[in-house]
Amino acid sequence: MLERYWAITVSLFPFLWKGFIETLYISLVAIVVGSLIGFFIGVVRSQRVPVLNGLFGLYIHTLRGTPFLVQLYLFYFVLPNSGISWLSWDSITAAFVALSVYTSSYVAEIVKAAIEAVPRGQSEAATALGMTRLERLWYVVLPQALKLTVPPMSGVYVMIIKSTAILSVIGISELTRQGEISILRFPRDVLFIYGLIAAMYFVYCYPVLRFARWAERRVGAARIVDLD
Repeated sequence: MLERYWAITVSLFPFLWKGFIETLYISLVAIVVGSLIGFFIGVVRSQRVPVLNGLFGLYIHTLRGTPFLVQLYLFYFVLPNSGISWLSWDSITAAFVALSVYTSSYVAEIVKAAIEAVPRGQSEAATALGMTRLERLWYVVLPQALKLTVPPMSGVYVMIIKSTAILSVIGISELTRQGEISILRFPRDVLFIYGLIAAMYFVYCYPVLRFARWAERRVGAARIVDLD
């Protein structure tokens, strides 16, 4: 029995590895791009700019209040049929855009909450020193707020990595898709093949969580002195 499972693993590993690399590539791009977009939106919302705050609030609540699968279909099937040439995306581009936008909605709320968690006394003390609003935000508030984002951000990133499994519905050969194709070769070993897929996701996600814990200890998360 063990010899059989080992033979299946060796036979399928090149295909699963190819899917793993695709998952790694897509998720990393989405995490980086989505984090940058979300950071900008979170900072703007924390400053309560009248019009932008409402627009970005609608953006976030729409994305977080609808399933990612529906958003993926929207970016892949609906927008390319709008007649606008630059929206005629292939599956890879649609996956990048959908996953990045989805990531940004969660990152934005984390950044906003972290900024608002910094005591007002910090900003008031900086004002007393003659700092402008932008200087207070950049030199005083953000360094403390970013420390607070480390624990929740790791959970979001792991969620995004696991969400790449949904991309198989638009024909992207990521890890789950390659596993489903492999099942056609070994239909009697469905559970074992899904176990291999789960193990590869774990190998990817676990270091992310460990790195987040290391980063949290490194930056000394949540060390804020309340000056109120």
